[in-house]
Amino acid sequence: MPSALGFALLGLLARQELTGYEISARMRAPIGYFWSARHSQIYPGLQRLEADGLVRATVITGPGPRPTRRYRITDEGRAALRKWVTSPVRLQPARSEFRLRVYCLWLVEPGAGRTLVEGYRSQHATLLDEYEREEEGWRPTPQPGSPEFASYATARAGLSYERQVVAYCDWLLEALG
Repeated sequence: MPSALGFALLGLLARQELTGYEISARMRAPIGYFWSARHSQIYPGLQRLEADGLVRATVITGPGPRPTRRYRITDEGRAALRKWVTSPVRLQPARSEFRLRVYCLWLVEPGAGRTLVEGYRSQHATLLDEYEREEEGWRPTPQPGSPEFASYATARAGLSYERQVVAYCDWLLEALG
């Protein structure tokens, strides 16, 4: 059974064949909005998937000194991905450094607390702007059952989350005075 990273890689390869470099780029955006992986994790993850028969690689000519490998998902990989997508999602403990800091906010001067919240709000407002621009490109709504709809639904979750974070920060700033 692949790791969550393995399933993220399979999810990308289910859409199209990609080189490791292309996968790394897509792991930054759009996957990076909701799942993170370091470049150093991707190639070992691809090697494990290949050893398990879930992906296959072909060597193609590339710009670098080493051969470039283009990966594609196998039927077994697609079946494993389908099974994983519909398996129960286990609740993961929430980890938020910002919420941990808010929990300790009573220890600092109100002005320092406001500065912290304003900075965090600004970061999320920037992400919200990105999601809103992205949402404009999704007209009309893609049909369910397509990769475009899955991307749209994922972007909507991000949009909703960023709106909530900005609204929470607005509330907190008002409460702090």
